Amino acid sequence: MRLTRTLKSAAAAALLLAATACGSSDDAGGATAGGLNPPDLKARSSLGPPEGEVDLIAWAGYVEDGSNDPEADWVSGFEKRTGCQVRSKVAASSDEMVKLMKTGEYDAVSASGDASLRLIASGDAAPVNTDLVPNYKDIFPDLKTQAWNSVDGKAYGIPHGRGANLLMYDTRKVTPAPTSWSAVFDDAAAHKGHVTAYDSPIYIADAALYLRATRPELGIKDPYALDQKQFDAAVALLKKQNADIGEYWSDYLKEVSAFKSGDSVIGTTWQVIANLAASEGAHVKAFVPKEGSTGWSDTWMVSAKAKHPDCAYKWLDWIVSPKVNAQVAEYFGEAPANAKACARTADRNFCAVYHAGDTAYWKRIAFWNTPIQQCLDGRRDVRCVPYAKWVEAWTEIKG
Repeated sequence: MRLTRTLKSAAAAALLLAATACGSSDDAGGATAGGLNPPDLKARSSLGPPEGEVDLIAWAGYVEDGSNDPEADWVSGFEKRTGCQVRSKVAASSDEMVKLMKTGEYDAVSASGDASLRLIASGDAAPVNTDLVPNYKDIFPDLKTQAWNSVDGKAYGIPHGRGANLLMYDTRKVTPAPTSWSAVFDDAAAHKGHVTAYDSPIYIADAALYLRATRPELGIKDPYALDQKQFDAAVALLKKQNADIGEYWSDYLKEVSAFKSGDSVIGTTWQVIANLAASEGAHVKAFVPKEGSTGWSDTWMVSAKAKHPDCAYKWLDWIVSPKVNAQVAEYFGEAPANAKACARTADRNFCAVYHAGDTAYWKRIAFWNTPIQQCLDGRRDVRCVPYAKWVEAWTEIKG
């Protein structure tokens, strides 16, 4: 079955995505600690002749040349068409991407929302002239100029793909069927030792999102914009949850195995994991609970120090072209960013399963963003807790 093969390829290729926000350093975490005040950089006004090469930083599964899977190769076509030879480095975390971009040795990066604002604020990512990326016109409108990929309406990258963090449960062992994140927070003790959660500081936002709905007196508007009181409440909830956690997952093949064995019966997941687990015999369902969910949206950004900017722009246009964007989405296991990609997927139901064009679905998703002291929800009378403090708190939460 084509879908099963694709899911297994995606699982093997995307292991490193699981570490998206794991690990940190004061340098990486504090890049925007003082607020978001990006340098006044200019986007390119035109493109010249390709430089003949391009250096990329990417999540595993995003820049495939056929060496990992003969059926996954969208690099060779790019090189043949543009004359730009691709050199790529797989990054294991957003923090690693930030550090690598600071070296000035890379031309573009596939940044997730917990890295993109850091790259913008530090001046390591340049604004992008979307007129020089013809396929940008077909990107889903609700992915353009969002809080994690733009500042004051100025685009800093090209959206690539997106996914939601779902609640997954074993239909045989969790009854009645849950409807709320309360199943892994306030009611987690019902499945003590068999609850799983995503292993990352950004998971603090999941607790904040739940508290936004259940404790309105806290006044949480944006789960990535938490003042000290709101942050402390989210951390306290996660410390309480820790007593019921069987394991935190970062390798999603291990999460599949845990649900198959029964070691995990409920917890946070991604659609690709749910599909893979079900295809391998696990009795699971996954959904967006009534409070909504967090999620990710990855953006290709160009380095402000790019040595091969013309080839970088050509890569940005290529990777979101309909056929290639469809290939990457299926291989990786995410919703494509280009609306026309849905007609090019091998599995004709792929975009329906991943809700690619379902605007109402994505309105329920709070996409990862970089927590900074300048509150992202617009407040100016308080300071919010920056990402570096989230990393410190995560260590304490896990004990």
